[in-house]
Amino acid sequence: MRILVTGAAGFIGSHLCERLLQERSHEVIGVDAFVPTTPRWIKERNLSSLVKQPGFFLVEQDLLHLSWEKHLEGIDVVYHLAAIPGVRSSWGGNFPDYVSNNIVATQRLLEAVKDIAPQKFIYISTSSVYGEKWGQIDESASTEPLSPYGVSKLTGEHLCRIYRANYGIPVVILRYFTVYGPRQRPDMAFHRFIRKVFEGKPIPVFGDGMQSRDFTYVTDCVEATYSVMNAENVIGETINIGGTERATVLESISILEQLFGYPIPIDKKTEARGEPKHTWADISKAERLLGYRPKVSLREGLRLEIKDLSRLYRTDHRSLPDP
Repeated sequence: MRILVTGAAGFIGSHLCERLLQERSHEVIGVDAFVPTTPRWIKERNLSSLVKQPGFFLVEQDLLHLSWEKHLEGIDVVYHLAAIPGVRSSWGGNFPDYVSNNIVATQRLLEAVKDIAPQKFIYISTSSVYGEKWGQIDESASTEPLSPYGVSKLTGEHLCRIYRANYGIPVVILRYFTVYGPRQRPDMAFHRFIRKVFEGKPIPVFGDGMQSRDFTYVTDCVEATYSVMNAENVIGETINIGGTERATVLESISILEQLFGYPIPIDKKTEARGEPKHTWADISKAERLLGYRPKVSLREGLRLEIKDLSRLYRTDHRSLPDP
């Protein structure tokens, strides 16, 4: 099968490409613009094992200017992960970048895809589209994003739906809930927390630290994403992808203290704009349609992320206990 993955050099995209290539019959065309929201050397590290595999072909080009007809030839499945990420950075003068890369680029890709009739077009969205909700959220919940980033991703969802309605593109939408693990972007919370520990500096905590998240380990997320390709009766569906457990920021820091073996100071900041207080995914649809069963606990996932970041920053934490 010939598969195109946008955002292939990113945190989740690189893991997905590796999972796809475990099936030797697959050929993966990875597209990435190397947008400087993540340092280039980190994205090159993400790709280091992929570029050595004969079934992987990297296209380094901006999605807005790519000749899609050429690169979509013979494609069976499209995974569209490429986007400018980040809630806090989406305000003010940065928003035009979100419009260009998250909305316009998605529309251009859909325009090209409508002429090739792939088996599936899988659009990666985010729990940020839900906004502030209490309790467990299923896919029928109203969408009321709190940030320009959430608005841009929800707009991408709407574009997918209207192109499906008008051109029959076989769209599936996945809404990820707070994915973490090895290769996590430097701007994401756990990466920032762990790096501060390595540097001997306090961890910045926005608000009271009691905000909670449904944390999804990257291999669980990728397994769910991979399974969409072969799943039946998923066209037109929107599906939550969550993890094994929820935790508050302070509870997560407590787990980090257990793993490092010493207290970690925190630096209280004012509450961040555009972020919900709590997220909690109802993953019953993913269980039913994809056979999804997340496996990795938060403690184990954080241990694995610490080990990966210790290699990234050349810090020795090999004595960390097993989960």
